[in-house]
Amino acid sequence: MFSTTVILIIAIIAIAFLYSAVRILREYERGVVFTLGRYTGTKGPDFFLLVPLIQQMVKVDLRVVVDEVPSQDVISRDNVSVKVNAVIYFRVVDAERAVIQVNNYLAATSQLAQTTLRWVLGKHDLDSMLAERDKLNADIQDVLDKQTEAWGIKVSTVEIKRIDLNESMVRAIARQAEAERTRRAKVINAEGEQQAAQKLLEAARILEPVPQAMQLRYLATLFDIAGERSSTIVFPIPLDLVQGWASRGPAGGA
Repeated sequence: MFSTTVILIIAIIAIAFLYSAVRILREYERGVVFTLGRYTGTKGPDFFLLVPLIQQMVKVDLRVVVDEVPSQDVISRDNVSVKVNAVIYFRVVDAERAVIQVNNYLAATSQLAQTTLRWVLGKHDLDSMLAERDKLNADIQDVLDKQTEAWGIKVSTVEIKRIDLNESMVRAIARQAEAERTRRAKVINAEGEQQAAQKLLEAARILEPVPQAMQLRYLATLFDIAGERSSTIVFPIPLDLVQGWASRGPAGGA
């Protein structure tokens, strides 16, 4: 009876030992192993054993992490206050540095993304924020990637999701857009009048040497007027025709 109990206890201890020693890591996981507190290697993905009480392991996920940056208050270079939020995509490329060089790489990367977002956008004016979002994304990603490289982190993508303006600024931008559309309409109208005047000048220069052509153009204009729905038509008499009648008047009287 005593021997059976001892064997059972030994079996339980052996099972517990094996259970605490056996480690299985998936394809996207790595294990940073410490032996008596010292880094002794990175394991996985595979099946391996750890020495209980002697060795400890910190598991690291190598998959891409999607972190949404909370809305940040940003003052642009032209002193406009906006709220900006973004999303960053990053992953661990060096499990050893991600564990040893930084206490919590997820929190550290998130906090760094917030400060970098405010710093980069603060160097641009509002128009650049609204029109050059792809360039701003690339600038933020480049800064973050350089700063997190020491932690074994690779920042692959940064996307600005929203840029929110206050109501007064929205109304000011709407007025500016309306003024710009009015300006363009006036410019287009002036250019049209300039082109029309140029064409009329060219036509007048063509008709001027030939009086008969001018008379034909005058008759064509009368024909166009007669086709309109009007009860009364008033049109001028050509000056050369009046002068012809005046010159023949005294001769007829004589």
